[in-house]
Amino acid sequence: MTSPATTPAPVPTSTMRVARTVTGEQVEIQEAPVPAPGPGEALVRVHTVTLCGTDLHIWEDDYATELPIVQGHEFVGTVESLHDPGSGPNPGTRVAVSPMVTCGTCHACTIGRRNACAHFSALGCYQDGALAEYIAVPVQDLHPVPDGLPTELAPLAEPLSIALQAVRRGRPESGERALVLGCGPIGLLSTLCLTSLGVEVVAADTHPGRQAFAREFGATDTLLVDPDRGLDTDAVRAWAGRYGPPLVIEATGAPSSLDSALDAVANAGRVVAVGISDRTTELSLRVLPAKDLDLLGSRNSQDLIGEALELLTRHTGAARALVTHSFPLDRISEGFEAMRSRTELVGKVVIRMPGGER
Repeated sequence: MTSPATTPAPVPTSTMRVARTVTGEQVEIQEAPVPAPGPGEALVRVHTVTLCGTDLHIWEDDYATELPIVQGHEFVGTVESLHDPGSGPNPGTRVAVSPMVTCGTCHACTIGRRNACAHFSALGCYQDGALAEYIAVPVQDLHPVPDGLPTELAPLAEPLSIALQAVRRGRPESGERALVLGCGPIGLLSTLCLTSLGVEVVAADTHPGRQAFAREFGATDTLLVDPDRGLDTDAVRAWAGRYGPPLVIEATGAPSSLDSALDAVANAGRVVAVGISDRTTELSLRVLPAKDLDLLGSRNSQDLIGEALELLTRHTGAARALVTHSFPLDRISEGFEAMRSRTELVGKVVIRMPGGER
């Protein structure tokens, strides 16, 4: 059930504030025209945006994005108006928004896997996104926020949908044991997804704080990884059984972590690689056939934001725990600086948009 629509505040002027990343590590608060929704679109007043590792890389100018750009792809807002009345959620409805832009004609799109579109784009990553007071988006990408979910937590549906996709790729079964490598937001949310399905999880990380944090997301046990020595696979097997866990979610993107996943997983098991980096790894051509493994990639999600919203509603405590920092729009640079801190525990960083509480 979703909240009944309320009458939105009128759009006060023809301009709005946006945070534009103009060069590496430099964001300017600028004035821009309020967009007019086109056919099939809604105008959304942005309430809250959360930042992820991709946002940090874009801000650092270390990503396949052309600057300048308005970032922001994890967001929630309120429907202000529809180009075509009755075509989507009523004005005043709280909505989380899918940022994916896909072609609809490539092989992946035509077989129902548009999350892997050959011409994929995303709001806030490759085209202007939600660090703006208003944004025009297709009504098909709007997902009403359930009554029991606080608005400021709803942007977490986007990263949770990515975790749901990775977990779904792994074909988990209730009663299984799984290893999650990496206790950043995607690893933690993957742990939440798995445990909600009745899977026992051991979560591993190189950072003591993040490793311990995983218990708040349902992990049965945790392992601290020595970066110099790597994962203790003996400890994994002591927990999962002599043959190792049948499922491993690799959520770091570190080459050594993928190596550990392939070593730790049971024969005939599944390894899902959801962590992304441009680094390379060497892989023996014996390990996959000899262990008869399923090595699966996972990107974005297959329209799982609605499902993610429902899961967040059932686990608001974990969602709140994941949010560790919050800044208003005019202090967004502090948010990016917090994300790359090596001295404090950083989960998700929230950016509060002007007028979001109206």
